[in-house]
Amino acid sequence: MSKVLVILGELSDRDIDWMLANGTRTQVLPGTTLITEGQPLDALYIVLDGTLSVAVSSCDKEIGKIISGEVLGEMSFVDGRLPSASVTAIEECLILSIPRRLLTEKLEQDVLFSLRFYRAITKFLSSRLRGTVKRFGDDTDYLIYQESDDDERAIPQNVENPDLAESRFQWLLQRLKGS
Repeated sequence: MSKVLVILGELSDRDIDWMLANGTRTQVLPGTTLITEGQPLDALYIVLDGTLSVAVSSCDKEIGKIISGEVLGEMSFVDGRLPSASVTAIEECLILSIPRRLLTEKLEQDVLFSLRFYRAITKFLSSRLRGTVKRFGDDTDYLIYQESDDDERAIPQNVENPDLAESRFQWLLQRLKGS
């Protein structure tokens, strides 16, 4: 859950309301590929519940796992390039899908939302990169996006207003699971 807190700590309640109003709550069944390497993405995804596997065709194996609280498709959204990995559900997952077209329009029309959103994505990507560098430094041959079991619930240091961010995530889950 900690990674989404980086984003929720930066956004306002109004921003989150917009994401909920314009996003789609989707149940993803085990074995379903959410993102296909090299294929265009039409949404940004927030994993609300479940576990997904990350694989790269050149490695021909799983390189990581995505758990609740992760954001998917953010790299392709930011740099406009095709996804560099495939992501497949290991178990039933609950995903919030925010259509790329609507998100792009919102970013172009609402400068303050854009500022908060890109700041949040920058912090999120920085947090992910630092985790990757740490894992390589630990001489592990398994790149996993999930923090170790000890750190799974830890709140990253770069979260603005961690208590508010965590309560927003719980609020978001309650609204989406109830609908």
